[in-house]
Amino acid sequence: MVAKNKHWSSFLLPATPQNLRTAKTFTSARAPPRFPSLPGPETPQQMNEALLSHFCPPKAAFSLPPRLRPQSSAPPHTKEEIARALSKSSSSSAPGPDGIPYSTWKRVNAINRSILLQILSPLVSLGYHPALLKSANGVVLDIPGKPSYESPSSFRIIVLLRPVSKIPERIIAAPLLLAARARGRIHPQPMQLPPWAEHIQCLPHPREGRKNPAEAAPEGVLPLSGYQGRL
Repeated sequence: MVAKNKHWSSFLLPATPQNLRTAKTFTSARAPPRFPSLPGPETPQQMNEALLSHFCPPKAAFSLPPRLRPQSSAPPHTKEEIARALSKSSSSSAPGPDGIPYSTWKRVNAINRSILLQILSPLVSLGYHPALLKSANGVVLDIPGKPSYESPSSFRIIVLLRPVSKIPERIIAAPLLLAARARGRIHPQPMQLPPWAEHIQCLPHPREGRKNPAEAAPEGVLPLSGYQGRL
């Protein structure tokens, strides 16, 4: 008990907003997780299909090009870009289907910076992201405070992709962010809309505040739900 109190005191001593929030989660009582009890599905496979049809509606299959050709205009990845993308990734993030976390890729890149470069560079030069890297694990969590848990809408899903597939996404997103800022597409004050978005009318989500949930938003209107200030 003395050792636990000493460890707890050393944890709270350098108090920051992040530490206090973590400490609160440690001391707060947690409600037991609720397993979906949807009417209809009787087996785990049927439950899985019901949740997938709600969260991930089927889409038309994407036709692959008959032949992948190198994109001469695509700049290749660099070792510095990969190292920068890894430095901004959390080592504690849960991995995807391959079970390889960011921490492993960071160690691999620290030992040999050419491995990830050789793996990821062909994706850019060919302009193709393999379907294997798009597969993910889905973790279904209950939404607290729902009156009933007999509907998929009372749950939310966390998608866990392979960390290696998100490294090129970070690299490609960085210059896009710089270009958007240079062209004034991102407002410096997040609680205000930029001038180019003045014509967009912010409305609740089509499923919220509408008598007919299937009614689509009017053309030219961006449906938002609680994110008007972050556009």
